[in-house]
Amino acid sequence: MIKTNNLRIASELPLVSPAELAREIPMSDTAARTVAQGRESVSDILSGRDGRLLAIVGPCSIHDPEAALDYASRLAELSRRYSDRLMFVMRVYFEKPRTALGWRGLVVDPGMDDSYDIARGLRTARRLLLAINEMGLPAGSEMLDPIVPQYTSELTSWASIGARTTESQTHREMASGLSMPVGFKNATDGDAQIAINAIVSAASPHSFVGIDRGGYTIVMRTVGNPDGHLILRGGKSGPNFDRLHVEEAARRMLAAKLNPAIIIDCSHGNSERKPDRQALVLKDLLAQREEPSSPLKGFMMESNIEPGCQNPAPGGEGLRYGVSVTDPCLGWKETEAALADAWARTDPVKGRP
Repeated sequence: MIKTNNLRIASELPLVSPAELAREIPMSDTAARTVAQGRESVSDILSGRDGRLLAIVGPCSIHDPEAALDYASRLAELSRRYSDRLMFVMRVYFEKPRTALGWRGLVVDPGMDDSYDIARGLRTARRLLLAINEMGLPAGSEMLDPIVPQYTSELTSWASIGARTTESQTHREMASGLSMPVGFKNATDGDAQIAINAIVSAASPHSFVGIDRGGYTIVMRTVGNPDGHLILRGGKSGPNFDRLHVEEAARRMLAAKLNPAIIIDCSHGNSERKPDRQALVLKDLLAQREEPSSPLKGFMMESNIEPGCQNPAPGGEGLRYGVSVTDPCLGWKETEAALADAWARTDPVKGRP
């Protein structure tokens, strides 16, 4: 018989199931409390029940677990210091979408050597998320591969759907069943309506093919995610963090019968990928929040121990410690100053500047 299946598959490797990995690296009581409290706080901020400013801060991507824990300990200290006005979630991004080719993140290629040891990547990611949550610091991540959340999402307090995947039906369905608030980024061309449509879709029930904790293929039926929100990240048409873009996005969300909860991504198109401009975007956001009816609930910032970026190296050889291997980031010194300014300019009672 003529073979018609798997003609371009080089190999098939077994992978540990989500349940098996959870038994190997179990959730602790401390981490579970951090996750539950983090999700509740983010949800309360988005709804307006909590007036604090949501601060989603951290590296563009995680490639060095040691440096990530170093960064997390610093951010956890700021979180304790500023928790009356700011609610911190650390960016812990393990997967990177690519326009063409490039390193795809710690989960897919943890050795940065094209070995694609995904089993090792999943173990490293879960251990790191567990350690960060045990510091009392909630974690947030982009959900890219629709199967990976079964391995990591129980340790995640906030999730995003990126600009390249916001229009994807698969990711809208996945988001409808995720257990945490999910932010949808505007498309790479700057179109926010695509993200608004995604929020509407994710708020509704869906049925789709997925895997369960045992690794078996199942039909998942979801109830919908009520905590979808919009992330404005700029695009090819330019930045979109200014008052006019924010007001237009909020108007469209209201027209779609959505809660107009908006987060500003201070990086990407809004900073034109120039890290120092992130602090300027944040200042503009704080000024806009002077309006009592402002829909702005928080911000995202790409930050690392050292400023700038470097190219990924085979096997990670020769990489500078604490420097991004993807988008250029603010250094810790500049990050600390920007967050201190945000805290100082935020009303201690109302949670607004």
